Amino acid sequence: MASYSVNPAAVEHARTLIRARQYVRDSDWGESQPKAADENAFLESHSWDAYAEWHLGLTEGASDETKARYAFGYGDFRRVHRTGLIACVYRAAEWRHKDIELAAHDLLQYFDQTTA
Repeated sequence: MASYSVNPAAVEHARTLIRARQYVRDSDWGESQPKAADENAFLESHSWDAYAEWHLGLTEGASDETKARYAFGYGDFRRVHRTGLIACVYRAAEWRHKDIELAAHDLLQYFDQTTA
C-alpha cells in the first residue's frame, strides 16, 4: 500500500480558495472530480506546482512532476468542492492514512464554518 504525506501547499491553497468564496457547497463528486483528460488539459497550461496545490497528499517514493506523486484531489482546478473534501476524509480513513484524513477533516470543518 502506498504511503502519503500531507501537502502543505494544497492545504493552504484550499483555505485561500475557501476564503475567496471559490467553492461548491453541493455537488456530485463522482461527476465533478477531474478526469484524466481534465488533468492533462490543466497541465498543458499550468505548472506541476499548480497541479500539486489541488492534491492533499504526496505519494512517498513517487517522482516529482508525475501524476503518481499527487493524490487526494479536492477540487475541479477552479473551486474547492465540499464533496471532494468529504471524499478525501473517507478515502484516507478507509485506507488508514491518518495525516491526510485529519488534514481533510480540518479543511472540511473550516469550509463549513466559513460558509455557514
